[in-house]
Amino acid sequence: MLDALTLVTGVAALLLAAWCGWAAYRDQPTKDWHFIGMGVVSLLAVVQLIVGIVQLARGEKPEQGTTIFVAYLLGAFACVPAAGLMSLTERSKWGSVTAAGGGVVLAVLEVRLYDIWGG
Repeated sequence: MLDALTLVTGVAALLLAAWCGWAAYRDQPTKDWHFIGMGVVSLLAVVQLIVGIVQLARGEKPEQGTTIFVAYLLGAFACVPAAGLMSLTERSKWGSVTAAGGGVVLAVLEVRLYDIWGG
């Protein structure tokens, strides 16, 4: 995996979590700007998914197994969009809390992906 991409995705996820957490602290629901931020973070996760699949196709292998690596890649890809959809159904501060939680989960998944690949 590309260490820089993993780092950028993890930091972006934490920034998104802080931003949505700040909105929740102020009793605000997720707004359009939050969804744009979720889109940017999701785009980074898509790029990481593509890079991971390409590296696996070229014959590179993660240290802890291909199956678990692919499972974490797919989880990282789906994490923020799923939290964004759930935050749409809850148009209160709890929607912002859900989006913030999705960012934190993605950051943790990034650390785990780094470990699985052999970082």
